[in-house]
Amino acid sequence: MSTPTTTPTARSLTAGVRTGMFWQLGVVLGPERRPAYLRYLTALVVYNVLQGVAYVLLVPVLRDLIERDISGAAWWFVGLAAAVVLSWATSYVQQQLGFALGQQLSKSLHHRLGDHLADLPIGWFDGDRVGSIGQLTSKGVIDIMGLPAHMFQPLVSSLVTPLTVVAGILIIDWRLGLCALAAVPIVFAVFSWAARRAASVDEQLHAAGAEAADRIVEYARLQPVLRSAGRTSDGHAQLSDALHEQHVIGRRQLSRTLPALGANALTVQLIFTALIVIGTALALHDPSRAVELVALLVLLARFAEPLGNAAEYGGVLRAARNSLARINQVLATAPLPEPLAPPTLDGHRIDVEHVSFGYTPDRPVLHDVGFTVEPGTTTAIVGPSGSGKTTLLWLLARFLDVPDGNGTIRVGGVDLRRLSTEQRSALIAPVFQDVYLFEGTIADNIRLARPDATDEQLHEAAQLARVDEIVARLPDGWDTQVGEAGAALSGGERQRVSIARALLKDAPIVLLDEATAAIDPENEAAISSALAALTLARTVLVVAHRLSTVTRAQQILVLQDGVIAEQGTHRELLATGGRYAAFWQQRRRAAGWHLDTRRATATTDPGHRP
Repeated sequence: MSTPTTTPTARSLTAGVRTGMFWQLGVVLGPERRPAYLRYLTALVVYNVLQGVAYVLLVPVLRDLIERDISGAAWWFVGLAAAVVLSWATSYVQQQLGFALGQQLSKSLHHRLGDHLADLPIGWFDGDRVGSIGQLTSKGVIDIMGLPAHMFQPLVSSLVTPLTVVAGILIIDWRLGLCALAAVPIVFAVFSWAARRAASVDEQLHAAGAEAADRIVEYARLQPVLRSAGRTSDGHAQLSDALHEQHVIGRRQLSRTLPALGANALTVQLIFTALIVIGTALALHDPSRAVELVALLVLLARFAEPLGNAAEYGGVLRAARNSLARINQVLATAPLPEPLAPPTLDGHRIDVEHVSFGYTPDRPVLHDVGFTVEPGTTTAIVGPSGSGKTTLLWLLARFLDVPDGNGTIRVGGVDLRRLSTEQRSALIAPVFQDVYLFEGTIADNIRLARPDATDEQLHEAAQLARVDEIVARLPDGWDTQVGEAGAALSGGERQRVSIARALLKDAPIVLLDEATAAIDPENEAAISSALAALTLARTVLVVAHRLSTVTRAQQILVLQDGVIAEQGTHRELLATGGRYAAFWQQRRRAAGWHLDTRRATATTDPGHRP
């Protein structure tokens, strides 16, 4: 299954894109907060219109004062005062609404992302996406919170206030008003070019930042490996390369942004200067209106100021816009479909029918795979690395979905895709090689599989998985903190905790991917005992690496290049002398190897004497 990626296109700070950004924030806020969002936008627009009206009313006030018409100036001043008071009131309202929306975003956005990510297929989470999601949930959310709280005000002001001022100038002097109106598309055309130029490397910078964040976390986790290899002074080459790449792209963006900012500022100043020249020329040509035109020149400063502010905020607005686009992209990703009415199962038999699957169209992993697993039996899956064993387990767990038309997986006679998440969770217990423990206590990590379990049920599962032996020797017992990713426990101990989770869950179907890593004899024995308890009276599919697991299976599937090359019992497959027989002989020879510590040589003869 391929997971499409969409790179948000760099857009300019034109009115159409601004409208798109406002719409995107409305989508992120959700329908329940849309009325408050619309009230905020209305107050914001009204505030900036009133601010522009107040600026326009300065013209007749100054004109009458210069002409010493005190009574006329007084009436205009009353209108100006009313506009200022109303502007202040709406400013207060929009600021309060904006801060409230920012706070609501901080509370809800992480939850919305978390809830949605929990519904996406596991195959969606590749390495690049994990780093990108990390950036979105930290810097990206902060950028978006700042939009209603801080950023929309200068953005709306840069559009609404100048247009209001232009409308006022048209009323007072249509000639100067037309000149100011003609300047607006020129300003926004330059802004559009500058924004495209500055945004051309935004996605590269985001990707480099996500890669650097991944490498920093990796560097911290790899400290034991780096120190054991004596590489503490050299550092981590991948981290150095990622930071260098981020630095290079940052400088590239700076080299493109500075000329763009300069072009914006120069354009605004040139247009302001041109309007002053035109206004002066009009005043000299018509001396009777010289006083009014001089007042209009003062108003032109209020026309230019918001435009200059918009250019200064361009970089911050681009970052927030890109974060909005990425978050909406994640929220728009279709989750695993849920049935309207959960079906009723007829037992726990598993039927895999003609399943084909590939992560990309040109990379098939499984082809026309079919088999049946009877309830209460164990099916072992063997095969070389890359043959599709783990992918098959992921499909059975519905971490990935079989594409339409590429076969079906049925449990109890029902298509796996028709089962609800709750049904599937209660039905299947996956136990995979990569065991991740959350930061917390051992008890918390086991109870994750069944939060409502009693202490007695938890201790029983732990005893069957022999986790109680681990707890007994830890200083804080059940309250021992396992650390990030279970760093306080060994690999074998983490596997035992994972098996205890599956035992506590008590699901009728177990999907098990045996660990290939070598572990100490104590953990080996404990894990074998725990797995025996886990697989008792359950339907089990296991990617098997231990010979003892293979021989106990009622059915063995041999995967080769994504197809089932052989299928049968241990005795049947040995008798055919095919791939399984070769696999068995190879594993038996490997199991016989041991290190002669006195002569430092390896031998396959268990009875060898030095």
